[in-house]
Amino acid sequence: MAELKEKLFSEFAPVSTEDWVAKITADLKGAPFEKKLVWKTGEGFNANPFYRLEDLEGLKTTTSLPGEFPYVRGTKKDNDWYVRQNIEVTCFKAANEKALDILNKGVTSLGFIIKGDEVSAENIATLLNGICPECVELNFNTCLCKAEKLIGILAEYFTSKGVDLTKCAGSVNYDPFKKPLIKGHKNENWVEAVSAVLKAGEALPKYKVLAVNAFELNNAGAYISQELGYALAWGNELLAKLTDAGFDVTEVAKKIKFNFGISSNYFMEIAKFRAARWLWAEIVAAYKPSCNCACKMNVHAQTSQWNMTVYDAHVNLLRSQTEAMSAAIAGVDSITVRPFDEIFETPDDFSERIARNQQLLLKEECHLDKVVDPAAGSYSVEVFTNSIADVAWKLFLETEEKGGFGALANAGEIQAAVNASNAARHKAIATRREVLLGTNQFPNFTEVAAEKIKRDGASCSCGHACSEAEIATLGFDRGASEFESLRLATEKSGKTPKAFMLTIGNLAMRLARSQFSCNFFACAGYKTIDNLGFDTVEEGIEAALAAGAEIVVLCSSDDEYAELAPAAFKALDGRAEFVVAGAPACMEDLKALGIDQFVNVKSNVLETLQAFNAKLGIN
Repeated sequence: MAELKEKLFSEFAPVSTEDWVAKITADLKGAPFEKKLVWKTGEGFNANPFYRLEDLEGLKTTTSLPGEFPYVRGTKKDNDWYVRQNIEVTCFKAANEKALDILNKGVTSLGFIIKGDEVSAENIATLLNGICPECVELNFNTCLCKAEKLIGILAEYFTSKGVDLTKCAGSVNYDPFKKPLIKGHKNENWVEAVSAVLKAGEALPKYKVLAVNAFELNNAGAYISQELGYALAWGNELLAKLTDAGFDVTEVAKKIKFNFGISSNYFMEIAKFRAARWLWAEIVAAYKPSCNCACKMNVHAQTSQWNMTVYDAHVNLLRSQTEAMSAAIAGVDSITVRPFDEIFETPDDFSERIARNQQLLLKEECHLDKVVDPAAGSYSVEVFTNSIADVAWKLFLETEEKGGFGALANAGEIQAAVNASNAARHKAIATRREVLLGTNQFPNFTEVAAEKIKRDGASCSCGHACSEAEIATLGFDRGASEFESLRLATEKSGKTPKAFMLTIGNLAMRLARSQFSCNFFACAGYKTIDNLGFDTVEEGIEAALAAGAEIVVLCSSDDEYAELAPAAFKALDGRAEFVVAGAPACMEDLKALGIDQFVNVKSNVLETLQAFNAKLGIN
């Protein structure tokens, strides 16, 4: 059989990269290869349309095995991960009942979110009643000022139950940089408090008590390379300051958990996690720990909030599924899939069940936990891993040269850089260079959403007053937020503007442009009226006015606009807004006649629709 295969393949002549490029160039018929097919990523490097074996030559990511330093291919020799579900604790007994229930539904990791002023031995005992800490990963998030107390309570509780503390895995999310990044308060003297938490954590050998919450950067709109580069600097800040304070680097490194977000950039996210393990291993190794196991990055991944949408919210399920899949393929230690509805209401049993099953599907039906580093050897993934590593490493070094993560966070520079990225991505969404399905592209024309928004912002609940921010904070405006505000304004106005498609002339062009324009105006919640076609512009104008249209969109071909647009504009005579679909060569001549509204692929969709809302009296 092997001989037959060899003979078969021998019949195919090898094809060089040059041959492929020549063929592609010929098929492009003169269009530039770089412009048409090379993907310019937000990470600062270009992605080619294809990669070959030769692209792997000299790459360091292909030289190690799973479980081997520098852990590019994983920190262990399997790909099993914890399935985490978070529980926001409002009643400890009810939270306990919920935890016990979901542990029978596939969850292997629990995340408890506890108000700081409710941390007590009695409440923790109630919360963990019937839960075996040796069998399930337990993770806790509470107010920073209560973290040390919580660790002590957990240690005492576990000891009282007679469990083996060396078999109890979990974390307490203590992040000293939450204050500057989220709250806007400088925290320059954090080492003492972190030292106390670290010492308390000695009682729980397998518990991670120091957090690098890079997911906050992700939710704030950071690019992948930013999230990784700053996360490395964040972790190194903990290593550097705590070893200077007298702690052993091995001890410190083993107490750090990296909490990353997962964007929808599927292949880049796979590469990000692989690069993260690699670079972190090199950083820790530079401190000369007592064992290589200290160089292993412990990674929790959670699906992004930045790209979640209120409109067409079930698309969030599709986004989070690909996100979870990329993290699973990348070999993370645990995953949280956010319920699809959490940004506009408290998740119900259904949305939480679906979120759980999204992970379980990857395990039980796709068997991704049975293959270690499924992406290994993929030409593109290996190249992306190295490319992201290069860009992130440069940002890491730049951060260190400027004084380190702590200094930049307390100066507001980290926040400013991430917020600038968020603004750039919002602009990309406004112009459809970055697409959010159901929001800025292919919206559900008839959907209304105002009544389903029930979620309020969370308070600190730590028992002390929160003062006004003194430095810049991360901005958490989701990618869809501006489009949602636009469409909600339309809903709440009580008006439903009508955009009428005056289709005429060339059949193919009028259909294409009417479809584009309907999609365009539906993003603002307008009612769109499409038509098969009219024989004259006068007939179309009469039909538009009869339908009560506030906007008339002329849809035809560029060649016909020179004649049709002036005629339609004159016939309409200011009785509705007049728009030309496209960017014809005669645009300047049309503008000279007073026709100044055009929609096309180069339009800023958001700004254009905001302008129409203003003209129509919708605020």
